Amino acid sequence: MGELVQHDTSHHLWAPLSGVKWYLITTIDDHSRKMLYADLWEKETSWAHIIAAQTVVMRFGCPLKYYVDNHSIFRFVERRDTVWQKSHKEEGDAIVQWKEVLKDMNIEVIYALSPAAKGKVERPYRWIQDHLVRTCVREGIKTIDEAKEVLYHEIYLYNEKRVHSTTGEIPSVRFEKALNDKRGVFRRFEIRSPYQSAEDIFAYRSKRIVDPYHKISINHLKFSVSGVPIREEVELRISLYLKTGMATIRFWYHDRLVGQQQVKIADLKEVHF
Repeated sequence: MGELVQHDTSHHLWAPLSGVKWYLITTIDDHSRKMLYADLWEKETSWAHIIAAQTVVMRFGCPLKYYVDNHSIFRFVERRDTVWQKSHKEEGDAIVQWKEVLKDMNIEVIYALSPAAKGKVERPYRWIQDHLVRTCVREGIKTIDEAKEVLYHEIYLYNEKRVHSTTGEIPSVRFEKALNDKRGVFRRFEIRSPYQSAEDIFAYRSKRIVDPYHKISINHLKFSVSGVPIREEVELRISLYLKTGMATIRFWYHDRLVGQQQVKIADLKEVHF
């Protein structure tokens, strides 16, 4: 338990009366088949998957490995060469935000060779799809918030009441049994030095050069950074708070926190992460 977790997304018309497809993001423990995370999102972004990882880690601990597909959110996908431009960047040189978060927690990422290789997470999708869609139609669900409440109930039934067809056990029972038998390998989440807060780990990463006025720029915003020489590089760790519409930017230089600012997420919308 915790040796491998499978993580995936399903884009589907979960509530047919809404007329809108949403993204179901899930994480499942490979041993117990327990659904560790499941939620609906209107858009699939790196931040949505970072939140999913944060939820799993904070509740259960750090698994040894994440098993994902080859989506560009999870790994660098090189652009093809063109007549006008030749691509040279290697995967090791590119920043993949979600993967960087897992790297800070020393969690290995494994990539599926094909969609068929992710069968263990696809089967629960079919079960959830059948139950979630039927219930949403029967109850006249039209909004994502209403659909989420239905989803949470279905996940409860899947984890706590349903005997899994492969393991022959209820997922939560199998999970707890492994935990009690000390066959679990989830590690307690710890913030590695020099970082001080979960905001430093579950965050977007970016780098900026200090200009001659001892400032850095991000989008149209400018921030003063004290104690950093000009033309030196500063690392930014940016955490988003979707409910408030605010973001926290923490500035790091040579393993030292040199400042922090809060800005509106809307002011960062043109920033490419």
